[in-house]
Amino acid sequence: MTVTRPAKGFFLTLAALYFAQALPVSMLGKAMPALAREAGLSTQWIGFLALPAIPWALKFIWAPWVDRWGSGRPNHRKRWVQVCLLAVIAVLGVVAMFPREWLLGPGFVVLLGLLFLLNFFSATQDIATDGLATRLLTPEWRGLGNSIQVNGYKIGMMAGSSALLILVDLWGWHSTVALVIAAMMLVLVQVTRFQEPAEPVSHQQREPVSLSWWWRELTRFWLRPGLLLWLLILLFYKVGDSFGTRMINPYLVDTGWSLSAIGTLELFASLMGLAGAALAGLIMVRVHRRRVLVAFALLQALSFVAWAWLASADNPVLATQVWLVALFEQFADGLSTVALFVVMMDYCRSSHEGSDYTMQASVRLFAAGLFTLLSGFSAAWMGYALHFLLAGLLSAAIIPVILIWKPPAS
Repeated sequence: MTVTRPAKGFFLTLAALYFAQALPVSMLGKAMPALAREAGLSTQWIGFLALPAIPWALKFIWAPWVDRWGSGRPNHRKRWVQVCLLAVIAVLGVVAMFPREWLLGPGFVVLLGLLFLLNFFSATQDIATDGLATRLLTPEWRGLGNSIQVNGYKIGMMAGSSALLILVDLWGWHSTVALVIAAMMLVLVQVTRFQEPAEPVSHQQREPVSLSWWWRELTRFWLRPGLLLWLLILLFYKVGDSFGTRMINPYLVDTGWSLSAIGTLELFASLMGLAGAALAGLIMVRVHRRRVLVAFALLQALSFVAWAWLASADNPVLATQVWLVALFEQFADGLSTVALFVVMMDYCRSSHEGSDYTMQASVRLFAAGLFTLLSGFSAAWMGYALHFLLAGLLSAAIIPVILIWKPPAS
């Protein structure tokens, strides 16, 4: 059997694009909670940092237009990516104009607004990138492709969380944001060099653009048989991870960890996430989808049980214990994320890759965002130990559904 290899330079471009998407997400989900807690904000207010991530849950609304506008023309999705990258660079330029103390104090609402714009443009870029990846990755390349995708994303998470926290301590806020802008410009250069292969225009892509067309595009995906169980998996497979992860850095700040120490921990934990993502790509080629999802959900659940054990200790925990749990949690996250993303690609229809993948991602992110929003209140009301235990239970709760679910044919 002949295996069609993706276009030249595609894997490097794919890694660069997911790196760029992860930067604002990690700033929002990892670095900002630690910076906000150090600035004296309560865990409830830190939970509200989930609000600017709303575009990721709602991007399915405009995903059909990203798939449609410009389709059939050279570099259709590449042009969308370029525009979004330029917009992200512009917003980061505005962020760099304000002092960190003001953004995390009197200007907190302005910060939320800027983070919202950052996530809106990153989410729109994600629609185009997911469509490009799903179209160019044939089933036999999806394991490797998703490993590269998640590894690029994890490296971006490292840059926007661990590296950012370390550099803010060393260089200050403005210099660090300027470095992030420079990194985004390098990604833009790589994207500009990549030549997107032409795509055929299907009959459905010739339909007139209207609200009824938009509604049909959104509903056609879910009208296929056997998608109810998959919808439940999308909703709940990663909620425990999102719910628990948001409060890890505030917990560490409250136990006396400095920003640079947290940043160093994040850096090495993210490297374990890279290893997990790479291993998952190999496993997905050889092991049945259902078995993989169950095994990785169990590992994810155990990682938060371990965080609950640390948080419930009467005596101060050793740094070594924190490191071991953090490394294990990120390793499990890398495994489970790649597994879920591969199956999401399996469900995508030809010529609808961007909107189909985005539809699924939006469902996942809606649930994750809701639980993330509640995470600050949970930690404040129940304490960190019970909060992390609940995150573990949420991670394991979806396993009975996975056991009766039938994966799609590749």
